Amino acid sequence: MTTIAYKDGVIAYDGRITRGNQITYDDFDKCLERDGVKFVCSGSTADFESIISAYFGNEVTSCGAVALIVADGVVWHSAVDETSGFWKSALIQDRPYALGSGSEHALTAMDMGATAYQAVEMAMKRDNCTGGKIRTLTIKAE
Repeated sequence: MTTIAYKDGVIAYDGRITRGNQITYDDFDKCLERDGVKFVCSGSTADFESIISAYFGNEVTSCGAVALIVADGVVWHSAVDETSGFWKSALIQDRPYALGSGSEHALTAMDMGATAYQAVEMAMKRDNCTGGKIRTLTIKAE
């Protein structure tokens, strides 16, 4: 999985990719861009393209990935589920947010004053599916 943390206009995310108990990569860039829209993905890497496809209106019935989507300066949490299909919900941009396997650790760290980057660092200490290179994306309102 991964940890994605958002705080104060910054999204931070790790680069670890796992397959079972094996670490496959520690430097994978999980921020993908299509048509000016950025997708910071967590979950099954095989499903990253599925959530992007669903965002652009293609039918996707199941998807093992979730994402923070940045479009026109707005940050959205998105996923696909069997009941609703593709859905997205805008973040309240002045509040911290996290998703992925280390999200509880990241949220706690941000509640204690950590930046988004520091929150992912903290999650890496307790979540074995979070690790490697940390990248950031700064959100600028359009």
